[in-house]
Amino acid sequence: MKLFAALASLLLALPLAAQTAPAASPFASLAFLEGPWEVHTAASGPSVTGTYAFRPELKGHILARRGSADTCKGPADFDCDHSDMLYVFVDGPGAPLHAIYFDNEGHTIHYDVTTPDATTAVFLSDAAHPGPQFRLTYHLASGIMTGKFEMHMPGSADWHTYLEWSGPKAKS
Repeated sequence: MKLFAALASLLLALPLAAQTAPAASPFASLAFLEGPWEVHTAASGPSVTGTYAFRPELKGHILARRGSADTCKGPADFDCDHSDMLYVFVDGPGAPLHAIYFDNEGHTIHYDVTTPDATTAVFLSDAAHPGPQFRLTYHLASGIMTGKFEMHMPGSADWHTYLEWSGPKAKS
């Protein structure tokens, strides 16, 4: 009887032993981005104010950024009705971060995502694809999130800034 009780206890304990601790979020290095942020564009270029937010979606399998403009004034060729979505994802456990961007003008950009330090994220498109290369950078300092979207034209050595913005955490 003691042998039966010992075997039963062992068999009941096996499923518990087989369970592993939950894996850390693949987006832990991007935690500083999460939440709602205000947008105020830099003095030069279009004038935009609004908000955007990075939030985990699909049970934490992606990190999504969505935004909206409250006010916008820009040159005639600037789309003030612009809207876009950015999804950060991993292809599997331990895989590097990637992102995909879509906008209402039909653009799609695939990014590799790196975090050179605890408060900076760099989204870099593949230079091997035809056309310009894109770099999107977020940096948090003293409670202010700054962002910069840059383009690198084929054959050029320089990155050209298309849009810069900054803002504090928005009230949710």
